[in-house]
Amino acid sequence: MNSIRNQFPILKTRVRSLPRRGGAKSLVYFDNAATTQKPEIVLRAMDKFYRSKNAPVHRGVYTLAEAATAAYENVRDQVRDFIHAAHREEIIFTAGATASINAVVAGYVETSLHRGDHILLTDMEHHAMIVPWQAAAERKGLEVDFVPLTSDGRVDIGVFKKALAKYRPKFVGITHVSNVLGTVNPVREMIAAAHKIGAIVLIDAAQSAAHLPIDVQKLSCDFLVFSGHKLYGPTGVGVLYGRKELLERLPPFIFGGHMIEEVTREKTTYAPLPAKFEGGTQPVAEVVGLGAAISFVQGVGFNAIQKHECELSAHMLKGLKVISGLTLLGPATTQGRIPVFSFTISGIHSHDVATLLDREGIAVRAGHHCAQILHSNLSPDASVRMSLGVYNTVGEIDRTIAALHKIQEKFYA
Repeated sequence: MNSIRNQFPILKTRVRSLPRRGGAKSLVYFDNAATTQKPEIVLRAMDKFYRSKNAPVHRGVYTLAEAATAAYENVRDQVRDFIHAAHREEIIFTAGATASINAVVAGYVETSLHRGDHILLTDMEHHAMIVPWQAAAERKGLEVDFVPLTSDGRVDIGVFKKALAKYRPKFVGITHVSNVLGTVNPVREMIAAAHKIGAIVLIDAAQSAAHLPIDVQKLSCDFLVFSGHKLYGPTGVGVLYGRKELLERLPPFIFGGHMIEEVTREKTTYAPLPAKFEGGTQPVAEVVGLGAAISFVQGVGFNAIQKHECELSAHMLKGLKVISGLTLLGPATTQGRIPVFSFTISGIHSHDVATLLDREGIAVRAGHHCAQILHSNLSPDASVRMSLGVYNTVGEIDRTIAALHKIQEKFYA
């Protein structure tokens, strides 16, 4: 574990919160569901690109531009292999998962959906999945329906299938893993059920890409999205995967240079995939950083990642269980989850808990975590979320549990 932690310079940071009482604390970073920290391999790759290869891609014939283009396109092949896509043209670089979802929504609304058509989501979805569809529904007269969750925050496949039969949706959006509860949805079975009624399925893999291996061909999903910054990579870059035949039917979502084949006074024709969806100047250094992040994850290996994170989950659940007044949102088991834990403590506002943890050098998130519908199911307006990654340790969990006991004693005294 030390060999992994040593690759992340920020983990050596000491933090001093306000008000400044006592000495600086070593950082415990438990906000990985929001964004992950970056290993040296990513920092070095981006720095090297800017120092030695910085040039526009797909435009110049000079040596530097060709080197930049090769670096950019090599990552496309890397992503294809990472998610086991059939074709490199199925990999589109975007600004992030949110941008990818918006692109699919805009394209499908324009080409394939009509007034009265139904869209099916789950109550577990992030706002990045919900809001674009609701906005499209207002414009186009669509109906957005939701699959309720079980009492412990899971999707019941039987309830999901009943919703498919009831609403007959044209499009289904599913989060692979809840950003609040850490629960892993049975997406393969859900996709198969949706396909039986002819629905197109989009998988939001923003929370799963750093924790679970993804095989889009085995899943048989139509679209899948994820962001670089939750995968130990940089901000400002994400991936849209789409089946080739579906992407070819979708219209572009960004118009400008590079994505054209020919422009005349009368009309514009568009470039073939993937260029059709990559208009304008691309975030080349960020794409290079994404490739380095994937190399880091593959170097650790998903077997090792899952083994370590299962141990972290077991230790965290054991520690949270003994804190009086604490209510865990979602399942209290290591099965079918990643190490994301949200909770409330009776009589203490979640933002107060997060603020007091910060004074101990522990970074967590408090709020609704861009999932208000999920929170409305589970009652609280806000919760504390602790989300762990590959570099977190059992010792950090022990320190956090001790801090929570200290907070509890302070308020309950």
